[in-house]
Amino acid sequence: MTTRTTPRAYGALTWMDLSTTDLEGAKRFYQQVFGWEYLDIGEQFGHYHYALAHGRAAAGIGQPPPDTSMPPVWTIYLASVEGDVERVRALGGQVVLEPMAVGDAGKMAVCADPTGALFGLWQPASFIGAVVEGEHGGLAWSEVNTRDAAAACDFYGKLFGLTPHKLEGQEYFMMQRGAEMFFGVMQMDEQWGDLPPHWMGYFAIDNTDAALERVLAAGGSIGAPAFDTPYGRIAVLVDPSGATVSVVQLPTQE
Repeated sequence: MTTRTTPRAYGALTWMDLSTTDLEGAKRFYQQVFGWEYLDIGEQFGHYHYALAHGRAAAGIGQPPPDTSMPPVWTIYLASVEGDVERVRALGGQVVLEPMAVGDAGKMAVCADPTGALFGLWQPASFIGAVVEGEHGGLAWSEVNTRDAAAACDFYGKLFGLTPHKLEGQEYFMMQRGAEMFFGVMQMDEQWGDLPPHWMGYFAIDNTDAALERVLAAGGSIGAPAFDTPYGRIAVLVDPSGATVSVVQLPTQE
């Protein structure tokens, strides 16, 4: 096991959290899938919970504000610096939630890119984000699925200083700084139906096929059956409240 102790590079996936109307049900479901335990960080923060993998922060689960009608959803957060929301606006994006301090942990904001996909920004202070990555129950990858990949590549490239690299034979772009890969941009086509642009986060899993059996046993459903890629065996799961997230059995874990 490895534990991250330093903040991630600017623009990198740093945290994922679930906003759900069924907090206890979600905790049970993801505990069965990932083996997570939980830490309630208190009433001051609306009983937001850290999901823990072997006692280490892997993700968050909380409840939406009582006056909102937002459906259950996973949000990804990219490592941010001061002034990012102004750059988001200047590049044609929108700021949905203005930067706000979360105790002494850091600052968060929620934005939409010019193609309509929502994403979070996290500027760390005492809390760097997930300390578990690339192992069972920890962060693994993220990508934005969009109707205009060129516009998304341009926006995120300028925002974070990244360069898109197209995968051969696919309408998929790796956003990179030098050789380091940060996240993906996928062009949505007619096969996506009327699904709106969105970010998708991935958690590492020890065995994708076994995990899908646990998903069904725990009352969830399968959004996309397991399939193999050069980067690992991937599947999309849907929790009992309808929130969607991906899992990947990384090649080193086979």
